[in-house]
Amino acid sequence: MAFHPYLYFNGNCREAFTRYQEIFGGELVIMDWTDAPPDSGIPDEKRHLVMHAALVGGDELIMGSDVFNVEVSTPDAMVVHYSTTDADRAKTIFAELSEGGDVSTPGGEMFWTPFYGMVTDRFGMPWQVSVERAAPAD
Repeated sequence: MAFHPYLYFNGNCREAFTRYQEIFGGELVIMDWTDAPPDSGIPDEKRHLVMHAALVGGDELIMGSDVFNVEVSTPDAMVVHYSTTDADRAKTIFAELSEGGDVSTPGGEMFWTPFYGMVTDRFGMPWQVSVERAAPAD
């Protein structure tokens, strides 16, 4: 079973996913509404918006798009969680997501992990970044 976040943006999906690729690496695929048929009903002034973005790295996938018929806001009951076993990588990822964002839990050691932090990035997406403890050896 696999679950993959799908994020909605108010016109800055391309900028956000380009930044996420810079932070996380992976392969980025972006389709905008200019790829849709002319008779698709998309207003000309909205055709530059992202219809679908996908950032793929190994088995990991995060997707998103711009919305053009409603205004979306930061979700209150959802957060994108990124975890790694590499504490230095977690600290770097957290610092990069924090640039221009709003840190709600400064990154640091917690009783359950060597590193944990929460931030809403500059694109309005809430993130948790943590380090997974290595499984005990048998």
